[in-house]
Amino acid sequence: MTTAMNYRRLGRAGLKVSELSLGSWVTFGGQVGDGATEACMTAAYEAGVNFFDGAEVYAKGQAELAMGRVLKKQGWRREGLVLSTKLFWGGDGPNDVGLSHKHVIEGFHAALRRWQVDYLDLCFCHRPDPNTPIEETVRAMDVLVRQGTLFYWGTSEWSAADVETAFAVAKANHLTPPTMEQPQYNMLVRDRLEKEYAPLFEKHGYGTTIWSPLASGVLSGKYDAGVPPESRLALSTYDWLKEKLLAPATLATSKALAPLAQALGCTRAQLAIAWCLKNPNVSTVITGASRAEQVAENVKALSIVPRLTPEVMARIEGVLQGTSR
Repeated sequence: MTTAMNYRRLGRAGLKVSELSLGSWVTFGGQVGDGATEACMTAAYEAGVNFFDGAEVYAKGQAELAMGRVLKKQGWRREGLVLSTKLFWGGDGPNDVGLSHKHVIEGFHAALRRWQVDYLDLCFCHRPDPNTPIEETVRAMDVLVRQGTLFYWGTSEWSAADVETAFAVAKANHLTPPTMEQPQYNMLVRDRLEKEYAPLFEKHGYGTTIWSPLASGVLSGKYDAGVPPESRLALSTYDWLKEKLLAPATLATSKALAPLAQALGCTRAQLAIAWCLKNPNVSTVITGASRAEQVAENVKALSIVPRLTPEVMARIEGVLQGTSR
């Protein structure tokens, strides 16, 4: 039985994004070749995914180049897609990093060239920039919107206070305010989205495109018995993730979720994704994949969401509170 893809508004914006989206961090343009990229994107598109997420820093631009080649080859209707980039780490030069007016404009137009499109739907400020006034960044994003090359801009891993500043600057100067945030959110990383951002959802209707629903794979159970050689945490560039994600308490939490997933007739990964979708402030869950089969498995999480009754959610909460807090 195939579960139909649902679409949610991006916060209070009129734009609708598929509940599940496909990201390119780690995989596309680096870990896998164009063939796998095309297979994953095609599987996602055929499942109803309309949002494909990129960033200038992913594989040093190669991820967006790879996805752009797929779009050009497939010829999918541009109006049916929601495409994004994220700006901050654009290169080694002094003006290739950060959110200055110069880098926002130049970095964004470089992303257009990589994607091989005339406009992008979303652009995120990939991290806060302590070296650039927020007003300068808001003005630069407004320029892109007024040019017609960008439809919505947002933030990623910004503090709620900085987001509020961006809203205030936009209102005071009649500029385009941010629409969405891209935070990490999963069963193990919750406080920022659930607590710190709560006023942003209530006051501004801020949208979210959450990343790492599986906590880099830990919640799938793939690291129960160690680090598989083909996994993300086996890459030397991700040593910084290992210590935190492979802590005994974290692994214990993941293992304790296994009986609940089994009772629901799903995998731990599907349970973790469905759990994220139960949060009404989640607009879309960005998933990753290196094979088309992984895309298909992730999509099955949609059928699990209705099974997460208040009683089941309470049992999940008991596991999370009992072993991870």
